Amino acid sequence: MKRREFLHRAACAAGAAWLPSARFMHGTLAVPVLSRKFTASDGVTLGNTGIQTSRLAMGTGTVGSGHHSHQTALGVKGLSELLLNGYDQGLRFFDTADSYGSHPHVAEALKHVPRDKVTILTKTWARDAASARADLERFRRELGTDYIDICLMHCLTEGDWTERFRGVMDVLSEAQQKGIIRAHGCSCHSIEALRAAAKSPWVQVHLVRINPIGAYMDAAPDTVVSVMREMRANGHAIVGMKILGQGELRNRQDEALRYALSLDLLDAFTIGAESKFEQEDLIRRIAAS
Repeated sequence: MKRREFLHRAACAAGAAWLPSARFMHGTLAVPVLSRKFTASDGVTLGNTGIQTSRLAMGTGTVGSGHHSHQTALGVKGLSELLLNGYDQGLRFFDTADSYGSHPHVAEALKHVPRDKVTILTKTWARDAASARADLERFRRELGTDYIDICLMHCLTEGDWTERFRGVMDVLSEAQQKGIIRAHGCSCHSIEALRAAAKSPWVQVHLVRINPIGAYMDAAPDTVVSVMREMRANGHAIVGMKILGQGELRNRQDEALRYALSLDLLDAFTIGAESKFEQEDLIRRIAAS
């Protein structure tokens, strides 16, 4: 891997595109009372894709890079059992990625559930057509599935990515036409890339970093929310990530969850638990929000 690419990936793994000020970090969050009840297992439809899944996705990449994450540290058996525990609680959304190294863990879980009952979202670092084609073939082998529900271009930072990486976009469009994937989109790690994504008719699913203190986000929360409104107006699906600010909000989980739910912009959101206790506690907190 070239040094420049290595540094780029390291920055994305750290998520330090924009750091919050102290007043965001330590202030009291003014979060409105929710007008209705939510549960982690609520059935949702992702934008205009027709894909139906659960409101909460089970993340497998907390601080995920170099084919490792906090979740993959549990081992194939440990993480697959955690995914299956979530499935038993009504969660139907598996969030994985090549860079997390979690494909084998998801594959093990898939052996024990009906394939058509779960949604698999994965991500490719490919920046050229040949790499994208190779990734799709490898990903399906690693996941043990004939098709992938959602494949995203991972960690985009360039404001002109919709032109620069057109070859990858074309490969994913062709894969959708062939039934290899059901939907395509991107995860962005700069406000310029995020704005370009919101305007692109090619994007069907966005993975957006959002929380009330701006931790590990592309810009201040109000700025990101304004871009999300454009995505929603264009009929795009939005899946939230960094809901707990990569641990910055570990002691303010209820506030963070209410904030995400109050936006009325997220079709779903992904959070990576590291134990059954954490997972079940999170499910309880969402229901109590």
